[in-house]
Amino acid sequence: MSSTLLIEIFTEELPPKALAKLGDAFAMGIFNGLKARDFLEEGALATAFATPRRLAVSISHVRAVSLDKTLREKVLPVSVALDAEGRPSAPLVKKLAALAAQCGKVMITPTELERAPDGKAESFFYSYTAKGVALQAGLQTVLEDSVAKLPIPKVMSYQRQHGHAAGHTVRFVRPAHSLVALHGDQVLPLTLLGLDAGRLTEGHRFLSQGRITLADADSYANALAEQGKVIASFSERKEKIRSALLATAADDQVLMPEALLDEVAALVEWPVVYACKFEDEFLSVPQECLILTMQTNQKYFALTDSAGKLRSRFLIVSNLQTSEPHYIIEGNERVVRPRLSDAKFFFEQDQKKKLAERVPLLANVVYHNKLGNQLQRTERVKALATAIAGLLGGDAALAALAERGALLAKADLLTDMVGEFPELQGIMGNYYARHDGEAEAVALAISEHYQPRFAGDALPTTDTSTAVALADKLETLVGIWGIGLQPTGDKDPFALRRHALGILRMLLEKRLPVSLMQLLGNAAQQFAGNANFKDPSSDVLPFLYDRLRGLLRERAYSPNEIEAVVAQQPERLDNIIERLDAVQAFAALPEAEALAAANKRITNILKKTEGVGSTVQPDLLQDSAEQSLFAAMNALKPEVDAAFAKGDFSTALKALARLRENVDGFFNDVMVMADDLQLRNNRLALLANLHVMLNQVADISKLAA
Repeated sequence: MSSTLLIEIFTEELPPKALAKLGDAFAMGIFNGLKARDFLEEGALATAFATPRRLAVSISHVRAVSLDKTLREKVLPVSVALDAEGRPSAPLVKKLAALAAQCGKVMITPTELERAPDGKAESFFYSYTAKGVALQAGLQTVLEDSVAKLPIPKVMSYQRQHGHAAGHTVRFVRPAHSLVALHGDQVLPLTLLGLDAGRLTEGHRFLSQGRITLADADSYANALAEQGKVIASFSERKEKIRSALLATAADDQVLMPEALLDEVAALVEWPVVYACKFEDEFLSVPQECLILTMQTNQKYFALTDSAGKLRSRFLIVSNLQTSEPHYIIEGNERVVRPRLSDAKFFFEQDQKKKLAERVPLLANVVYHNKLGNQLQRTERVKALATAIAGLLGGDAALAALAERGALLAKADLLTDMVGEFPELQGIMGNYYARHDGEAEAVALAISEHYQPRFAGDALPTTDTSTAVALADKLETLVGIWGIGLQPTGDKDPFALRRHALGILRMLLEKRLPVSLMQLLGNAAQQFAGNANFKDPSSDVLPFLYDRLRGLLRERAYSPNEIEAVVAQQPERLDNIIERLDAVQAFAALPEAEALAAANKRITNILKKTEGVGSTVQPDLLQDSAEQSLFAAMNALKPEVDAAFAKGDFSTALKALARLRENVDGFFNDVMVMADDLQLRNNRLALLANLHVMLNQVADISKLAA
């Protein structure tokens, strides 16, 4: 017989940022443990519950007794089980006695054993049926294992005050006060964390009607909601908060990042949304500061108008439902006011000192003990940004703007506002630069040089911002790698993978006509004279190409198409999309497969014969097939070269497809490795020229299956 199983641990307030993960891990640990022990029927489902004061799981179709199992156990190799006369040996007699005890039998005779191959030898096996285990026994182990494996951020130790474990030390995420274990309407006599299981639980700390007696496992969620004013499901509670926020916002837009929704859902059991206000005078402060203050310190939800401008109205999520909410509203308005006042004070104080005046003080901020301080880093980024501006084709004006943007880029790290809210670095620098009268491009570069900060983030919008952003990321990537702190495995403490992706996205998506090697070389030059630094360009370049492969896979190109282009280690990335599109179009041609295979063959031949020249002597072309190939190549070369020079890679590759018949004829009729050394070298030179033609756009041998 099967019924719904309910397990609940009722605790003191759980850590909000870990609650969702703890709830899911608790539920799946028990579900998977029961499934592995055959307690679950087909179609069994687990429902996780997690509130600030409980972890629980409901699992449908749980058997009272696990299924019987037919087991086949290896007893002993035949060579050990039988003596020289073929009689049962002492080890076999001893093993069978132990096995009989294990199976609950009086004895097992050798005639009951199965003799079967076991690798290169033979062994005896015994098959028997293991009776199912009662749910109580199996669940006790599952529960203990699941709790032991919970992803608890910090374990607490405390002593039980009551019950059979009074005085004993218990270790858990928070002190636990009760345990519920119901299978249908029956209490399972389990113990956990010094608690005995029952059917009593607690509702909301203030709104509940009192302790709740659960009639059965299926009534759990409804009983908590109706009697205890608790929405037990984390996801249901979160969605109720989202809906209530949107409804209360009316015509305004709610800023509700998922992380904030998760945290608030982990702080309340019966969410109610109220609207509050603050004084309009605070709107003179950059709205990013006010929003971050409300979200980070108070867990409030800011509102904006349809244009994205901050309103002086904000929303709170309370854990109390009352007919007189004005006390809650006034209390929260009173609490947020000092925070907003602090932000206003920081902003006004910061503006009294120009960013440029803060730059020398960066010498007091350590960047890395092997790479110096932030001022030294600023000087490196400044020189690199100026050089990159030149590579981007900019004039002296762009170089000057890039130099100024790089100089001021990190100055806001020394402001009070960024000291209080590090997340505002760059954003505050933008505001302060405008206040100081800096050029718009410089102010924008201060905020945008951090972009892209994550996957999908916007790229810098101007050439000035791009030059500074590239310089900043290159300095970090090359500098940190150059002192031996490159990423290893899943460890990347300096986010070098993210910096690499940012560099690649700018080069790729902005179609910047800049050489990767030149960028790395310029970056490495900035560390000249640093004894701790070793130029890492030869290692960083393949690292960049590996990240590039990942970026291109996101654009739906096939691995072979990507490899055909990236395997050539292109110096520039501004035309790589056109190359890929050309390769994709070429791969669809009927001639592509044969030419790719031929190119692969040519590559292998040339690898084994390095050092052969590339000058073809026409008078040594004796076979008609090699003469035809040479003539076809000469006829086609001007067309291919012209298309390549114009960046018309698709036309270049499609033109090469016309060589298929000649290439096939050559390999069918011509012996490349002829005994005559002159003939052999001439044919190898012909293949070398063909190889260059075929791989001008991409290494099409990579298209071969």
